[in-house]
Amino acid sequence: MQALNMIFYTGVTLGVLVFVHELGHFLAAKLCGMRVDRFSIGFPPRAFGKKIGDTDYCVSWLPLGGYVKIAGMVDESMDTEFANHDPEPWEFRAKPAWQRLIVLSAGVIMNLILAVVIFWNIHFISGKDVMATTQIGYVAEGSAAEKAGLVAGDRILSVNGSAVTQWEELQNELYIENLGSDITITLDRTGEQKTVSISAKDMPGIAAGLLGITPGQSIPIVTGVESSMPAASLGLKSADTLVSIDQVPIKSSQQVISYIKGHAGRSLTLAWKRGAETLSGSTTVTKEGRIGISMGSVYVGPMKHVSYGIFQALVEGVKEVGKAVRLFYLTIANLFAGKTSVKDSFGGPVAIAQFATESARLGLQVFLWFMAQLSITLAIMNILPIPALDGGHIMMVLIEKAARREIPFRVKIAIQQAGFVLLVAFMAFVIYNDFTRF
Repeated sequence: MQALNMIFYTGVTLGVLVFVHELGHFLAAKLCGMRVDRFSIGFPPRAFGKKIGDTDYCVSWLPLGGYVKIAGMVDESMDTEFANHDPEPWEFRAKPAWQRLIVLSAGVIMNLILAVVIFWNIHFISGKDVMATTQIGYVAEGSAAEKAGLVAGDRILSVNGSAVTQWEELQNELYIENLGSDITITLDRTGEQKTVSISAKDMPGIAAGLLGITPGQSIPIVTGVESSMPAASLGLKSADTLVSIDQVPIKSSQQVISYIKGHAGRSLTLAWKRGAETLSGSTTVTKEGRIGISMGSVYVGPMKHVSYGIFQALVEGVKEVGKAVRLFYLTIANLFAGKTSVKDSFGGPVAIAQFATESARLGLQVFLWFMAQLSITLAIMNILPIPALDGGHIMMVLIEKAARREIPFRVKIAIQQAGFVLLVAFMAFVIYNDFTRF
């Protein structure tokens, strides 16, 4: 059942995002008077579909995204038959550069609009609940926080001079506003004010465990259990709350993962709660340091609810998108600066499946929030100047405009093929990366 849920929610999430993206290209092409030969979810070969008018609406076998085949354009279909005749008025290549750029950018724009609309509706309908605390509940062993001297119970007052009163503000200051900078934290420890400093080189990447702190009054829960792994044989299920491992009290999901990895090949005794019932059992950790669970945290401390009017909600929606875009590019900048690794910076289909399933379990609002974040990521990835992606096509149009001549079709095909191979290789890497992380 869990595997079916993962397949379903992953399919819904990616299906919606790919459809919206390709719909942007489709509508823009139609508005610019271009003929659309195919609207495909998935890459060739074609699986099934129906032709209506000039357009073949179909599903294709390779689930790496989707594409809209526009007459007179070198795309994922690798079709260049049109190059044997003069440009027709309805072809992509016959249109001015500004129209071609609009069509190529429309998918990215639609994904960003979708994200804004989702955030707008969530803020307007439900407002926002924020964790009204900056008190640390757990500090991971060996983390940047522990090395800096932070301890459980510390209440953070400010980061680099900016006051924080809730956990979201704290995360924003640590991981966005001051990403890549030295950090000075002012805190309250049992009534005494102290200051700790963390150098930029000691700050981990966004996907590498962050600073190593979790908010006080958080409960570590199991968010996923892999079949045929030790945890499944033991009887652990999603939503179980881990109480202890080898009689060591559990205070954080980070603590669980760290402890299990540190006991590869050894036997562990776990205790967990399922509702009001307390269960326990022993299992053996794999030699890779895994038992087949993914972990998360549920905050049960004081919350503050913020309500928004319709226009305030729209502003907040735009802010959320801007924040996500900035975080993505800061992460890429840190990647090229050597401050984080590719492995820690990217997640693939397995990660998406787990996050989609877990967000759906937590409710429609959380699921939609995850979809909006993924829509932003899809938009940003597509606009990168990489062959086979929208950004690669845009780059070729700009080069042609600057050179005042068309790039030879054989060159375009070679670039497209190289980009496609690169894309498949990258997907293989992130899938492998997923299996080694989860």
